[in-house]
Amino acid sequence: MKFFDYLFHGKKLQVIDSYFKMLNGYSPTFTSFNGGVYEMDLTRVAINSFATHCSKLKPEIEGSALKHLERVLQYKPNYFMDTTKFIKRLATILAVEHTAFIVPIEDETGNLCGFYPLRAQRCEVVEAAGRVYLRYLFASGEYGAIEFEKVGIMTDFEYSDDLFGEDNSTLKPTMQLIHTQNEGIINAVKNSANIRFLAKVANLLKPEDIKAERERFTEENLSADNKSGMIIYDNKFSDLKQVESKPYTPNALQMQQIQDNVCTHFGTNMDILQNKFNEETWNAYYEGKIEPFAIQLSLVMSNMAFSQRELAHGNAITFSANRLQYASNATKLQVSTQLFDRALLNRNGVMDIWNMPHVEDGEKYYIRKEYTEVSQLGKNEEKQQIIIQQMPQPGQQAAGTEPGEEPAPDDKGQKEGVTDADQTGQGV
Repeated sequence: MKFFDYLFHGKKLQVIDSYFKMLNGYSPTFTSFNGGVYEMDLTRVAINSFATHCSKLKPEIEGSALKHLERVLQYKPNYFMDTTKFIKRLATILAVEHTAFIVPIEDETGNLCGFYPLRAQRCEVVEAAGRVYLRYLFASGEYGAIEFEKVGIMTDFEYSDDLFGEDNSTLKPTMQLIHTQNEGIINAVKNSANIRFLAKVANLLKPEDIKAERERFTEENLSADNKSGMIIYDNKFSDLKQVESKPYTPNALQMQQIQDNVCTHFGTNMDILQNKFNEETWNAYYEGKIEPFAIQLSLVMSNMAFSQRELAHGNAITFSANRLQYASNATKLQVSTQLFDRALLNRNGVMDIWNMPHVEDGEKYYIRKEYTEVSQLGKNEEKQQIIIQQMPQPGQQAAGTEPGEEPAPDDKGQKEGVTDADQTGQGV
């Protein structure tokens, strides 16, 4: 199966030569950044950490339209990727280039059957025959085009362009600092490992004689053949000193500044990158980074999949996550007990909080019976007063009986053998 045929089903690219002009005068064009943001270890870890946490989002379809796509989204959105790879790929492209594209996959009849995340070297919004298209230039040099209303565009750092996000050029100084520091560490380690002795030549020698004398001294005294452990030198050297090899440690303040710059740019922190975060740190990271991505992805894919009429009837694609996954056991227990007996969570919902498998009949909801609706509080009190007034007191005639006639026992009394005297404490 050819990749372009899978995406575009062999559709021929029309001749498109008219730019679609926006109101601000920009010709909307997206070009990927070649600054190597993904090539440094620290920035790659920050991007991969964000994409990994995003890949745990669960896609769900609300409403009845395209309900058959829910299993497709939850397991395999396209022929090449499962759901985690799809979301992780999309999040990675967005974090690296601040612009990511989602292309709908259609079957032979033109019906939507999947989605594909796309990274293009260059994208242009163009117009042909009165319709707006998004034209792609791939790394292979091939072009592809799709109707603009069908494609999904996710952006970040939007300013100069109405359709695409900015590049990562603002991170370039930090990237240069990382590169310079890495080179300094490597060179310092090499130098400290190579130079072990300093020798002062007593006589004037030619450069070639100095080189030959250095090689001779090293071979006789510093090689493995010297088993005595002694170094002996003649009067050619007036002074010989051993150089102590000290480990090179990078500047802590510089390292901290670089880490802060990278974490600030990608909206993360070192506890997230090193998987040392606690409940509060994770909630802050989710609110600031994961949830905005999930909301934008939900809106983009909902607008791709559904018409305006279907959206108006409540159809939508949503991406959610178990926010209590990293909560403490005390928090999980409190949330489980407080929400379960109020019918806000079912048994399977509680199982999800504790990362346990679902159980049979786990979709049923339970509620404590002493709760009542606020508007029914007065009515319940009136009913209780009426019941109390109708209950016969000890020594009084029960309602509906003749004087001297014993009231008929109720069903409960008959079944359990309990008399009125027993209930009032006056029985034998």
